[in-house]
Amino acid sequence: MKNMFAGPGAALCLLLAGLAMPSTVPAQEASEVILKSEVHLANFTYSVRRPDGALVKGLTQEDFQVNEDGAPQKIAFFGKEQDMPLTLGLVVDMSDSQSHFYKRHRKDIGKFLHSILRPNDQVFTICFGNHLRLTNDLTANPDAVMDGLERFDHGERKFPEFAAEEREGGTALFDAVYHGIHERLAAAQGRRRALILFTDGEENSSAHDLLDAIDAARENDTLIYAIRYTDEKERSTSNARKGMTTLRHLALESGGQDYDALHVNLNEVFDQIAEDLRSLYYIGYHSTNRKRDGSFRRVQITTADSTYTVRARTGYYAR
Repeated sequence: MKNMFAGPGAALCLLLAGLAMPSTVPAQEASEVILKSEVHLANFTYSVRRPDGALVKGLTQEDFQVNEDGAPQKIAFFGKEQDMPLTLGLVVDMSDSQSHFYKRHRKDIGKFLHSILRPNDQVFTICFGNHLRLTNDLTANPDAVMDGLERFDHGERKFPEFAAEEREGGTALFDAVYHGIHERLAAAQGRRRALILFTDGEENSSAHDLLDAIDAARENDTLIYAIRYTDEKERSTSNARKGMTTLRHLALESGGQDYDALHVNLNEVFDQIAEDLRSLYYIGYHSTNRKRDGSFRRVQITTADSTYTVRARTGYYAR
């Protein structure tokens, strides 16, 4: 049976894949994980921030509590991820509603890559409108990313196409998220996974819906960060408000964050995202609810300090 709760930080997955157990998990605890491998394991990767937005580092297992549907859970393992390599997907909206932001997208993406990429990291880029184009596959070279974006912006369409479904309308955001995760990020075991969206959040042509996109992120332990570009004159329209809500849901449900590109300092935002992805905690537990009924289990992770904010995905499906 496919384990839908595995993620790059999960000790069980690392063991089964033949990788080294994280140094923060004692040998005795590792053997316990092996013995319990037949029991479904729920695991979560998350960050913790103070009220001023600063990351909280140095917390221990004893600082956290986990509740599933209101029932306390016993933490089976705990660790910290600081140097795990990243696999990132850039999802760039090239539909008509973003046409006057194309150049800004490129400029901001260049800044983002400069802020975050290290030699062991990988990034791919999907440009989307009615079709999904892979303008660069996994690479550690930011110049290759920028070259693909520039060629696409100048009209080149000779790029591999993701999921060539028949679509009406001109903006397939949910398909870009769904296929980006399933066709690239799902295979990136042992790496921190995230999608960075550069879009207004408007959607009108995907074969998949918002719940499909959120489920893909939850099941593959993928954080979604949304950089939202909405023209000032359009902010009061129903489409713009719906786009804002869409991006907020994608980010919140996956454990990421959404940002208004026109009203924040993006240099600071990119530094925050980079720090976020390099300073994560992870926990795993064996649910006290042993039913595998496909129901959604809402999970809440809290700290002893109630002023701290834990940013994690909101739950999982018991499959």
